[in-house]
Amino acid sequence: MSQQFILPDLGEGLTEAEIVNWLVKPGDTIAIDQPVVEVESAKSVVELPSPFGGVVEKLHAEAGATVHAGEPLLTMAGAGAATEGPDVVPGTAVREPADAAEEGSGAVLIGYGTQARKRGPSKAGSGRFGARKASQAPAVAAVQTTVAPTGPSPVVSPLVRKLARDHGFNASDLVGTGPGSLVLRADVEARIAQGSAPASAPSASAVTPTQGDLRIPITGLRKMVSERLSASRREIPEATIWLDVDATALLEAKDTLQRTTGERFSLNALIARFVVAGLKQYPILNSSVDTAAGEIVQHGTINLGLAAQTARGLMVPVVHDAGSMNTRQLRDSITELVSTAETGSFSTKQLSGGTFTLNNYGGFGVDGSAAIINHPEAAILGIGRIIDRPWVVNGEIVVRKVVVLSLVFDHRVCDGDIPSQFIGFVARCIENPIGLLAEL
Repeated sequence: MSQQFILPDLGEGLTEAEIVNWLVKPGDTIAIDQPVVEVESAKSVVELPSPFGGVVEKLHAEAGATVHAGEPLLTMAGAGAATEGPDVVPGTAVREPADAAEEGSGAVLIGYGTQARKRGPSKAGSGRFGARKASQAPAVAAVQTTVAPTGPSPVVSPLVRKLARDHGFNASDLVGTGPGSLVLRADVEARIAQGSAPASAPSASAVTPTQGDLRIPITGLRKMVSERLSASRREIPEATIWLDVDATALLEAKDTLQRTTGERFSLNALIARFVVAGLKQYPILNSSVDTAAGEIVQHGTINLGLAAQTARGLMVPVVHDAGSMNTRQLRDSITELVSTAETGSFSTKQLSGGTFTLNNYGGFGVDGSAAIINHPEAAILGIGRIIDRPWVVNGEIVVRKVVVLSLVFDHRVCDGDIPSQFIGFVARCIENPIGLLAEL
């Protein structure tokens, strides 16, 4: 019997992944829980284990292709899944009726892989794409078979249904070419290509292509960044303030610390220490806005995000509970994130839960930037390059090490007085750092 391994519901709003590398090929015999493909979602790059064993018949996507949740990854012959529970029939698909599918994200691979399920539902839920709700019962992995849908309408995932709806027709009216009359994305795209879309349907591009144009798909991490930044610009009435700061004493303090302790301290870690202290004094900046409830949520824990340019693109890993750390602990946590940034292989936890972001773009050789707030946070502090500039000290012009701080804040959360006090506090710490750094 042939069965299909479909891309699972990735959780946390993720609905698609890009095939990075196949770990198997047609003709290979694989075992249950053997990794078969490496995929990249907007969160991370992971290997997916097969929920059943058998002989690989077909790979449904090439490396570099984007696959949506509910679409097949590979087909296997002689496949058999290890299952548990009296209500589960081996080799059958776990399906939702067409109307219920609107609430989910298509075919959901619940507890894929069998080793985790044998440890109990709580372990099975802690998969590579985040925790499953405790209310979900352990189940066999969703696989496609030749069993026809029980309802009058074909099974359609929400993604496919939305694509059809955007082009003016109902996907349930189509005859699906997938197993069990499943309506695939390809079915909808074929209907669109036949000219069934209304004349008012949006075109693929409003720009006439010219020779030499290069089209770059917005997928994976770039798509997530695009959506988050667009949401920030769309929802947040932001304001920006900036301040030139004499950082000479900070550089001297850094050298003194390293010389007296024999340890390394980055400028990022020292400034992060000042930022955390400032957020304790002005906690309203450690907030987010719950638009549905019409409330400002002032967070009790400071989870400091650090904007990082990684091998995968812009990411914001988070130092959780930074407010409880001393300078050494904060430095060590930041060092760990920096080392991971080389590959961009952050865990889901490391990329979630931030309440305030620190963005050091000085490494790009720029002085300042009106940064975009990391939605749904309320503020982001930017640090420019530190360079020699003329500075007035005791009535005389001298050369000092100067840095530009820029703070972008959500004007719904506060007016300009508190952000001005906050950036002023951080500036004073940079100009006179020893007092705050005395307790390492």
